[in-house]
Amino acid sequence: MSTQNADDERVDRDFELSNEYATVRVRRVHTRNGVRLELTSVKLGTSIRLDPLALESLTWQTSDTFSRFLRQPFGPAS
Repeated sequence: MSTQNADDERVDRDFELSNEYATVRVRRVHTRNGVRLELTSVKLGTSIRLDPLALESLTWQTSDTFSRFLRQPFGPAS
């Protein structure tokens, strides 16, 4: 199923992944600048769009990198 939004972007894939800690909506979005993968935290309402290079760069990381993200998931306390 494909949908069009007001910014003339087309979404042609949409699904959710979840476990006891989080639910994330994943969408493939066609933009004027090319295809992006949009990840949205259903609970928090935050999202990010990643291009193919940004996605590939995730594969260059070790499990340790992601473990460090989870130590302070919302950044250092102010």
